[in-house]
Amino acid sequence: MTISFDLDDTLIPGMKRFPTEPQRFWHRLVSREKLRAGTLTLMRALREQDCKIYIYTTSLRSRAYIRRLFLSYGIQLDKVINKTVHDKALLGQAGSVSKLPSAFDIDLHIDDSPGVEQEGVRFNFRTFIVEEQDEDWVGNVLMKIKSLPGLAGRM
Repeated sequence: MTISFDLDDTLIPGMKRFPTEPQRFWHRLVSREKLRAGTLTLMRALREQDCKIYIYTTSLRSRAYIRRLFLSYGIQLDKVINKTVHDKALLGQAGSVSKLPSAFDIDLHIDDSPGVEQEGVRFNFRTFIVEEQDEDWVGNVLMKIKSLPGLAGRM
């Protein structure tokens, strides 16, 4: 199973505020950005279930920077899709959809935006929206994955 995550306001605080993972010296060498509390636990649980972990963001951060950020926390990513990759893959359609996980063989996309959820309905891809104040967001994501028809048995 392939799971993708948005960055801004989903895994990295921006406009939305939520607790973050502790940041050690080497994290600060890579970035001032911090990951949402629970991210490490969730990524380990997904790896234990042999899931592929993608980042799918339409930010202009470089793929190398995103990989380094996650590696500084001990998280190996299988793929990073940034705005450049998104636009190149979707060509003319890139301006009409903010994310299209199905174009990258993603089974479930985790995001904070209700707009992405609406696009999921419109373009037929699975989403799970993480709320800013959801203290059990990790458990809720894992529960969503287990409930997916046709995918649950693969976990």
